[in-house]
Amino acid sequence: MLLRHGQTIWNVERRFQGQSDIPLDETGVAQAERAGRLLAALRPDAIVSSDLSRAMATAQPLAKLTGLVVSLDKDLRERSGGLWEGLTDDEIRERYPRERESWSPPEGEAAEAVADRVLAALRRAADSIPPGGLAVVVSHGAALRFGMERLLGIYGESAGILGPLNNCSWSVLGQRSSRPVGLSGAGPAAAGPGGQPVESVMRWRLLEHNAGTLPEPVLGDDRLSRGIDTNPPDPLISGGLRSARGLARPAPVLALPPPSCGARTSVLAAVHPQAQC
Repeated sequence: MLLRHGQTIWNVERRFQGQSDIPLDETGVAQAERAGRLLAALRPDAIVSSDLSRAMATAQPLAKLTGLVVSLDKDLRERSGGLWEGLTDDEIRERYPRERESWSPPEGEAAEAVADRVLAALRRAADSIPPGGLAVVVSHGAALRFGMERLLGIYGESAGILGPLNNCSWSVLGQRSSRPVGLSGAGPAAAGPGGQPVESVMRWRLLEHNAGTLPEPVLGDDRLSRGIDTNPPDPLISGGLRSARGLARPAPVLALPPPSCGARTSVLAAVHPQAQC
């Protein structure tokens, strides 16, 4: 579960924060308290956070309720904004019009470098929990989006497939097994050429995005909402979370910060890469 930090005064003023260490404002503290109460019901196994104060302060209420120690990982920091840090969008547009077109902050960090380091941090978090475990990862808007897209194999600096995360909103990622197309058989190993077993491949899947409530069973006509998959014998390893609602809870799930306003953003929503806070 990936959780974005709570609100700061620079968020309100629409300033590029980057790696400037700006604390939560009063609203952000309240958002973090609310997120902690909700996510504690999922009984996470680990909490991992960026070492910037706004992320650590967002993780603390959850840590207090669960008794877990927050592990810090500097690779979860926000993208460095170089000369843009502290500037409003209007100031960036006025002073750096060309760089703003490609959203490339002078003396800042390349988006691809951010995606790579956050991906590594997410994998470490997933590896730190037992099968069926839940890790809550607290980080930043652009960092989480780039890392998620890289993990899901949909990263493209100009693509912006995933919409942005609201302050203190989260996304849920899980793993599922899948067999190479064209192979037969059931279970974790399918039959390949000559009847030799071929191991299933574990793939990451986006289960919820920009959410602010606990996961609920999905009702609808999509075959996956009816429990039907292209590889029925293979279990969905990360589809569920432990909650008071009795949802099924399979394997490693990563967690990020919950949404502050409760609004949901379509997974395929178009987004200007500007949302980096």
